[in-house]
Amino acid sequence: MPIIDAQVHCYERDHSGRPWVEVLTGPPEVTGDDMVKAMDDVGVNGAILVSVWTMYRYDDSYAIDVHASHPDRFALVKPIDPDDSSAAETIADWAARDGTVGVRIMMRSGVSEAADDPGIHRICEAAARHGLPLNLACSGRLPQVAQMAARHPNTRIVVDHLGIKQPQHPPVPEQPFAFLPDLLALAPHDNIVVKVTGACTLSRQPFPHDDIWDPLARVFDAFGFERCLWGTDWTRAINMVSYRDGVEPFRITDRLTEGERAMLMGGSLSQVYGWVPCTD
Repeated sequence: MPIIDAQVHCYERDHSGRPWVEVLTGPPEVTGDDMVKAMDDVGVNGAILVSVWTMYRYDDSYAIDVHASHPDRFALVKPIDPDDSSAAETIADWAARDGTVGVRIMMRSGVSEAADDPGIHRICEAAARHGLPLNLACSGRLPQVAQMAARHPNTRIVVDHLGIKQPQHPPVPEQPFAFLPDLLALAPHDNIVVKVTGACTLSRQPFPHDDIWDPLARVFDAFGFERCLWGTDWTRAINMVSYRDGVEPFRITDRLTEGERAMLMGGSLSQVYGWVPCTD
């Protein structure tokens, strides 16, 4: 089974032709070529490339350019604006494009906290209609996610980054997994999947970050490995761990069987998104 990273970001330097809105944690640029090299250096076969909301908001053009250059290594997810009345049409157009596998809502301040919000409903319905998993950046909003999952049982919902806002700089919080009860409460909804992305940034121990395994075991037990997707959330994690150190703990731990490792690091993702990278 190929190793597939469930979330990475690529972006070019800030310039007038494609200006940044805000600054994402990371180097001045991480091009598609840079990301492929980082993946090659550690044996990651492919990744879900999530168009960067921080810098580009709803402009997906750079992610599309990266995919055009590396169609065998990346599949694409784009943010959708729940306040956009034409969101359903945007999702239909996105679904028809080569290499696209999902959409995303950034559940930031200003996005409705009502599960029956018309904009959120519109996106959930359109994502289900086109067979696209709906990724949610939803830290602090997990009870709302449960309501969304119940209202839209045919929509595959992917909870980003274990459902919390993870640290971008040291130190790690004293109780980094205090959020777990809210996340585990989502497990009965079988249309919810969890991205186990950026987990090493929650470790209070040096590499290989052994203190993450007891909390993660609770996630695996609740959701099953078929509903857990490993990933790094690169480059957000750069000030906490290297790319290699976001990959290797999952490869070398004895807390996973080979079958569990294969499912977590690629098998479940290929089932959820319907995509595998070309490894020839």
